[in-house]
Amino acid sequence: MWRDIRIEQEELLSPLAAHSKDSLGRRLPEEPCKVRSDYERDADRILYSEDFRRLRHKTQVFFNAKNDHICTRMEHVLYVRAISTTIGRTLGLNQDLINAIALGHDIGHAPFGHSGERALHNCIHKINPALSFRHEYHSLRVVDRLSTRISREKIHERCGLNLTYEVRDGIVSHCGENYDEYILHADKMKDPDKIYETEHRKCMPYTLEACVVRLVDKIAYVGRDIEDAIRAKLIDYKDIDPEIRKELGATNGEMINTLVQDIIENSYNTEYIRLSKAKGEALREMIMTNNKLIYQSALIRRYEINAKNAVEGLFEMLYDCARNLDRKNKSKPMERLVGFIDEKGYQEDEPPEQIVTDYIAGMTDAYALQSFEDLYWI
Repeated sequence: MWRDIRIEQEELLSPLAAHSKDSLGRRLPEEPCKVRSDYERDADRILYSEDFRRLRHKTQVFFNAKNDHICTRMEHVLYVRAISTTIGRTLGLNQDLINAIALGHDIGHAPFGHSGERALHNCIHKINPALSFRHEYHSLRVVDRLSTRISREKIHERCGLNLTYEVRDGIVSHCGENYDEYILHADKMKDPDKIYETEHRKCMPYTLEACVVRLVDKIAYVGRDIEDAIRAKLIDYKDIDPEIRKELGATNGEMINTLVQDIIENSYNTEYIRLSKAKGEALREMIMTNNKLIYQSALIRRYEINAKNAVEGLFEMLYDCARNLDRKNKSKPMERLVGFIDEKGYQEDEPPEQIVTDYIAGMTDAYALQSFEDLYWI
């Protein structure tokens, strides 16, 4: 009965919205929940996972920050969810699907933010050119393979969270590295069976809900990173081009409000999620300003050296351990690695470089630094 109510509620959404009854489904079939829609269920699985919990101690921009007011990866995720839900509600899109995608979009991020991501990619790619590390693909790997949940259904033990295709596609398609991209549409021609083979950065997501999250990902961090940089005394609002401030607003709140309203005005009753050209170009300029004043600043560069050293040091030592696995070795790093391998149930043919990458990617900033000290400090 309750599930029928959920289906009836979805009938009130825009004809362009994704409906859970039309979902392409899960990799392994499950009995539907009596209360929640499939997308609600997916959001809860992500929210209750250990991988999501660790995001509160992972870097957004400033590494292992001691200031409680500096944004963490978890806060960024929650901001994306809040902003995306506001837009989705107004446009008549499926808020449950937006919620799930937003909560899961960064669940596979490495410690130390994008600096850690680049360092980890270089490590695994140097050993095996066929492998790479990109956070959106690893987020998919986490929900498909690495994340675990308690379930009586033994068939799902090695299937991660077993999410619906629409949520999985939204997660792997979220990365908006194309800063001049401000018009998105749903690509219904994507092949669900090729989700790991598709170059998702070069094509559109499968649903409009995922398009919302992809665009909002940039909106959520651009102003907040400025706030954090001001707290760190890197910049001042006056350092931002007056024309950009005039177009977007002078504070993070004003920027979000301006961009949200612009998306709604330009997307309502259309098959696109888009900003106006003026606001889209202003957002791009704001991101490029952040890149110059914050992400490429001397302070962040100095942090990156430490992050790179920690990730490379961990990878080097742990890779050697993984290649020569000795369960009788009771050293701290070997015990931790063996425990991780046993927990995840890796097959014998799993490349040791992939195992080590999975292990390091799941670490928080503080745990990665502590592990580095355990391995190298005398």
